[in-house]
Amino acid sequence: MWVQVKSAANLMMAEMWKEFFEGEGVPARILPEGDKLEMRESSAYRVLVSQEKVHVVEEVLRKL
Repeated sequence: MWVQVKSAANLMMAEMWKEFFEGEGVPARILPEGDKLEMRESSAYRVLVSQEKVHVVEEVLRKL
C-alpha cells in the first residue's frame, strides 16, 4: 500500500522529493492530485511511499 507523505505544487518539486526519498533508500512514486492522469508541469502532485517505509521518511524529514 502506498501512502502520501508530501504534496508538491508542481512536477519539478514532486520529482525533487521523489529523488530525495529514493536517495535515502525509500522507493517513491508521484501522482497528480485529484482524478487527473495527465502529468503536467504546473499541476499539483502527491508524493507516495510504501506504508512500510513511512517511519523512515518521517525520521528523514525530522532531520531536515
